[in-house]
Amino acid sequence: MPSRKFADGEVVMGRWPGSVLYYEVQVTSYDDVAHLYTVKYKDGTELALKESDIRSQSSFKHRKSQSSSSSPSRRSSSRSRSRSRSPGRPAKGRRRSASQSREHKEDKKKTVQETSIALPVLVLFKPSENNTKRYNGEPESTEKNATSCIILEQKLKPDLEIKRMLEQYSLRSRKDDKKKEEIYSEKKTFVAVKPIEKVSTKTKEMEFGGRIGTFMLILLLPATVFYLLLMCKQDDPSLLNFSPLPALESLWDWRVFGVILLWFFLQAAFYLLPIGKVVEGLPLSSGRKLQYRINGFYAFILTAAAIGVLLYFEFELHYLYDHLMQFAVSAAAFSLALSIYLYVRSLRAPEEELAPGGNSGYFIYDFFTGHELNPRIGSFDLKYFCELRPGLIGWVVINLAMLLAEMKIHNLSVPSLSMILVNSFQLLYVVDALWNEEAVLTTMDITHDGFGFMLAFGDLVWVPFVYSLQAFYLVGHPTTISWPVAAAITVLNCIGYYIFRSANSQKNNFRRNPADPKLANLKFIPTATGKGLLVTGWWGFVRHPNYLGDIIMALAWSLPCGFNHILPYFYVIYFICLLVHREARDEHHCKQKYGLAWERYCQRVPYRIFPYIY
Repeated sequence: MPSRKFADGEVVMGRWPGSVLYYEVQVTSYDDVAHLYTVKYKDGTELALKESDIRSQSSFKHRKSQSSSSSPSRRSSSRSRSRSRSPGRPAKGRRRSASQSREHKEDKKKTVQETSIALPVLVLFKPSENNTKRYNGEPESTEKNATSCIILEQKLKPDLEIKRMLEQYSLRSRKDDKKKEEIYSEKKTFVAVKPIEKVSTKTKEMEFGGRIGTFMLILLLPATVFYLLLMCKQDDPSLLNFSPLPALESLWDWRVFGVILLWFFLQAAFYLLPIGKVVEGLPLSSGRKLQYRINGFYAFILTAAAIGVLLYFEFELHYLYDHLMQFAVSAAAFSLALSIYLYVRSLRAPEEELAPGGNSGYFIYDFFTGHELNPRIGSFDLKYFCELRPGLIGWVVINLAMLLAEMKIHNLSVPSLSMILVNSFQLLYVVDALWNEEAVLTTMDITHDGFGFMLAFGDLVWVPFVYSLQAFYLVGHPTTISWPVAAAITVLNCIGYYIFRSANSQKNNFRRNPADPKLANLKFIPTATGKGLLVTGWWGFVRHPNYLGDIIMALAWSLPCGFNHILPYFYVIYFICLLVHREARDEHHCKQKYGLAWERYCQRVPYRIFPYIY
């Protein structure tokens, strides 16, 4: 094993990936497996660099002094003598010295480029990409409009044209022009390939309490689901009113498990249908972009048609209510089997396909968080499919079953007002998610988290059986509300939905096309990654306005259940804890990714989720 050359804490010069520019960095750690140094730039950005991309500061000082010591008087005298003669007819004896002087100048230019002093190199970069001044955090411009990139590009065009004309009619030798052309082509290639290639390294910071915390969550999450469903069946669903556990044989039914399998593979068949557009996701660490078929809304329509056919032939959908616990146990067993399969197959996955947060080397932690980032069977993306299809659409089907069960048990000709509100609010939420399915490709679940037990159990068990808790509660504990109260709850849900949808749309449109004239009024802080952080609109109000809208909607879903018990408000309490924890994770990742720009954004937008509170 080769020994490391640079020690932790040593200040060296690190090459910015894909360029010839070197910056002063500090070595923070070294990976013995991948042979990569983790270095920290002055603005807080951390990158993994190879040893060949790092140089000591003394080598730069030596080269600089060497180039500066080369006879400046000779160059100045040569220039002064050349002015007195015709440039078209130089003396024969001086022609060779002029060639040597040009070679000396070219060598000096290369040295200056490596020490990041030469500014013409920056002209080769697009205005919307990484900029040296932005990267180093210089106060050139902390805020920009979305159209400023276009204006800057138009201003640079005349300068570029003049530069090309000067190069075309210059008196340099063809050999020097060829060298410069090769350097220019290398810079051009770097501009075309935007992603910076990184090698996946071991996970250093473990979340969710590490190995012990993830082990406890694997046990507690299923237990929580089963406990909540048992409490909803009790006459007194108080949290401290423990009821005797049912017999184990009553929790399992092979027919129910068969229905779970049929549901999963039916949704998979809808996903594989050649309908809907195909889009590309965000670039991976290798620069590759995966393709995804956007047809979740069509799958919902086909599922609704299938449910309609079953109801037409008088299929008793309230069967779900009578066997909901067995369905939850079967779904949990299936998600566990799927998680085991995902972990086993991830052991053969290439290093660059592993999740950045699930590559710790510890079985329990990687099993829970997900070892592989995008597990696929051919073009079938398992994580993307489970994110919205089986669980989210299943949530709506369970709600409909609860509505029909309420009508049958209480001999109602129409559902209660409370049940109608809960079903309508949550149906709107699911339809909105499926209609805007493409937006999920930019979420942390897709871009950062691997596909393991956490997402498999969450998508297939937690979402359909915990999110439908209010409808399940109302079947056994009917609650009567007046029309004015129902109207007030509806207004509250609409406010939450408006904040949620408009904030997400604003963010997605800006990510897709920052130069859109419709977004010209938005201001943003440029970052070293080439992306911008919005500081106006909803994202200038709080850092996560979509979370704020989500929490308001969650409260509106629980209010129709009244205030007799806290059980139907479990979803609101859990959701606040979930989003606060997710916001903390996102804060940590953004600070590492954007560095000084993120600190400026936090100063401009101090509140995280709740304005003037948190």
